[in-house]
Amino acid sequence: MKLLVGLGNPGDKYQATRHNVGFMVAEQLAQGNGIALKKKGYQAHYGVGRVAGQETTVLLPQTFMNRSGASVNAACQSLGITPGDLIVIHDDLDLPYGTLRVKLGGGHGGHNGLRDIIGVYGNRDFVRLRIGIGRSEQGNVTGHVLGRFSSEEQTLLPRLIDTAVEAAEKIISAGVNPAMNAFNNFDLYG
Repeated sequence: MKLLVGLGNPGDKYQATRHNVGFMVAEQLAQGNGIALKKKGYQAHYGVGRVAGQETTVLLPQTFMNRSGASVNAACQSLGITPGDLIVIHDDLDLPYGTLRVKLGGGHGGHNGLRDIIGVYGNRDFVRLRIGIGRSEQGNVTGHVLGRFSSEEQTLLPRLIDTAVEAAEKIISAGVNPAMNAFNNFDLYG
């Protein structure tokens, strides 16, 4: 069993913001694999199905980004998920917009959702799919992550989400290293 978590904030207000790109990718992956995210539990919306031949739970925490750890930890404990079977999809300010990185383990890099997951789950050795959203030229981090994509970014967003879904499926089907080799050089502009 794999647990794939898309990070974001619940509610219409945040739906199309940069911080919710993890939700967007997880929702599209679920839809493409016939997984309905209609179950409620673990302080989340979730669904269970098969992704790349593996039984997978797709989880969207409804705790707000900075409190994602309680939801993720509850699901991991209930489902018996080990760190290597936990995949967290999240936005990343330190990557330019339109890039992806697959990573196993590491710190939180200033991402409050990851910080909370590491703190509550008590382990940092899980898989991350980092989706580059870049930084604001004005330096306003909160305004940038909670802001909507620019019109140029919006034009490229469907391709970025499609490629992130492919990367998540590759992690599930082949493992972290093959996914890194296939996607860590991905750049929408390159």
